[in-house]
Amino acid sequence: MSEFHHVSVLLDECIENLNIRPDGIYVDGTLGGAGHSSQIAARLTTGRLIGIDRDPVALQAAGERLKPYKDRVTLVHSNFSEMAQVLADLNIPGVDGILLDLGVSSPQLDDGARGFSYMADAPLDMRMNNEDSLRAETVVNTWPQEELKRILYTYGEERYAPQIAAAICRRRENAPIKTTLELVDVIRSAMPPAALREKQHPAKRSFQAIRIAVNDELGAVEKIMKDAVDLLNPGGRLAIITFHSLEDRIVKNGMNDAAKGCTCPPSFPVCVCGKKPRVKLISKKPIISTEEELKDNPRARSAKLRVCQKI
Repeated sequence: MSEFHHVSVLLDECIENLNIRPDGIYVDGTLGGAGHSSQIAARLTTGRLIGIDRDPVALQAAGERLKPYKDRVTLVHSNFSEMAQVLADLNIPGVDGILLDLGVSSPQLDDGARGFSYMADAPLDMRMNNEDSLRAETVVNTWPQEELKRILYTYGEERYAPQIAAAICRRRENAPIKTTLELVDVIRSAMPPAALREKQHPAKRSFQAIRIAVNDELGAVEKIMKDAVDLLNPGGRLAIITFHSLEDRIVKNGMNDAAKGCTCPPSFPVCVCGKKPRVKLISKKPIISTEEELKDNPRARSAKLRVCQKI
């Protein structure tokens, strides 16, 4: 599994902001190629690292990379949204740090056979966990036109969502759309010539939208933002890297709400809800990649790291 190599984004910034204690318990909820995790594990002595990933291929590759630290690492095949259950099963009442990198890993994108890429012909799959039942082919060929339009517009911010959704529905009436390049062809056919000349690949936004829907990526982020603070020990830190404005909004709002505490309307002269701040924000603005990192890894351009600490 050595071919699963993913360049870790904001690596130094994540390690610094997790404030790792050698005896602490840490969770990497998006293990990937274990770039972040290997750095966390290297800093532990009597501590423990719980590595979670929904992709069995990533989990196997990470296991190889983390072999030098196997005495302090536990790997779990699960979705980070199920972190509360994972920790309960391991009898861990609280952790000192949680890291999530919400980007799709480069090996997933680059492995044409998995159907994430609009550059290689493959079955329409896009599952991060090949044990899940929902595939991109099902979304494309069975979801109603209005729902297709909604996900293309909302998840992909695709301004030609109505035209693309209509084109998909017209094409599938004749025969199911089976492959990635068939779908690319349908997307291209729905867009005006000016849009096809843009620098960005015409199918990029639509593929992103369908991938998010197949893997319920936003639902997973919403769930972990409800659970994460409860899973932290006092002083524990939550560090999340996002690559998409919708994910970043969920993370930003979740952290801000936890830092604010009070939910009373601004018109109330005094607080009556009694809710106290549960976290403090480590950085009010998101941490972004340096120019030096961007030279080595252009995919880091849209990455934003937000960090908070449990009070």
